[in-house]
Amino acid sequence: MRILVHRSQVELLEGDIVAQDVDALVNAANSSLLGGGGVDGAIHRAAGPELLTECRTLGGCPTGEARLTRGYQLQARFVIHAVGPVYRGHPREAELLAAAHHSSLELASRHQIRSLAFPAISTGAYGYPLDQAAQVALQTVKRYLEAHPEIELVRFVLWGERALTAYQDAAQRILGA
Repeated sequence: MRILVHRSQVELLEGDIVAQDVDALVNAANSSLLGGGGVDGAIHRAAGPELLTECRTLGGCPTGEARLTRGYQLQARFVIHAVGPVYRGHPREAELLAAAHHSSLELASRHQIRSLAFPAISTGAYGYPLDQAAQVALQTVKRYLEAHPEIELVRFVLWGERALTAYQDAAQRILGA
């Protein structure tokens, strides 16, 4: 699914984030930035050991923020490591999830990154409900793109049909897709 937001494209697809040919991959990272499971582990494995070496120099990352590294063996030139919240049902978690997306987009703008691919941050081991995460992610991206036309493409690469459907449903409500 492709949607035009201001002058930027938002795409939703089911697939493997490490295979994306974009300027930057957004990693659903933990606060240590030292790798983990799911998307985080897949990106670290595909990028090679140099990614972990660079991540060790960053000193971690608080929830709701993001950090930038090189992409090493990935097609993407950069990895943006975004730390989303662990879901416990508190209202502040939506703010932190939005902040993780916003911080990622700000890094992209600051580093002339024109295309980036997001996973469904916090929806795996961190337990954030897909429908709620999709709403937060798409609202944040929409607001950012309306003010920042320098980003040409935001692609959500989702793992499984259930995630894709949740994001498509949210896109219809939020983006008018």
